[in-house]
Amino acid sequence: MPARGEPRKKRGGTEVKRLSDMLGRALDRTAGLWPQVAQGASWLHGASAILNNDEALTADALMARYQDWIAQMDRAAQRPDLPDTLREALSHFVNVSASYGSDLFHCYRIAGLPRTNNALKQAFGSLRYHERRASGRTVASPSLVLSGSVRMPVALFTRTGKVTLDMLAAVPQDRWRATRADLERRRQARCQRHRFRQNPDHYLAGLEKLCDELNVLT
Repeated sequence: MPARGEPRKKRGGTEVKRLSDMLGRALDRTAGLWPQVAQGASWLHGASAILNNDEALTADALMARYQDWIAQMDRAAQRPDLPDTLREALSHFVNVSASYGSDLFHCYRIAGLPRTNNALKQAFGSLRYHERRASGRTVASPSLVLSGSVRMPVALFTRTGKVTLDMLAAVPQDRWRATRADLERRRQARCQRHRFRQNPDHYLAGLEKLCDELNVLT
């Protein structure tokens, strides 16, 4: 500690110079990689420019333009002078983009449909968070996986509206029964998986016995 009245030594300039030297050495050692990063970024920006659809093209016209761009990138990935790391990254991007097919363009056909599922992921995360808070579990309840197709819409709707008896009475009984039957099939399938994991030999023996009984009946 400096004595009273003695000016403190300024270390800001030394630390900045040290940081600058570290960044300089890092940039020198990775200089050969930056052209690949720049090339990959330019390809991504090309895809983004098309999907932004600033020209307000129809979904079919936009899909055709994007598929042409994917074909160009596929040909670029076959260039012999392309570095292996960049070729692998480009091939992966082309394959994943092609796998989406027309599903990537629903948001251009349906007004108001978000381009990404980020909001949906946030909704799922919020539901899991409240589920853990309410149950005291560290992970989501298995029942949420089984009945998520029902509990998720209900949880989202009750945040913005109120469920009334008239709304419940208006639900067709055949749809209600079909939904209940589907949930029960999922529950039974989960029970079967649990029984198999608990005692595989006993579970398989039961299946063999059931098969023998069916063979006798036939």
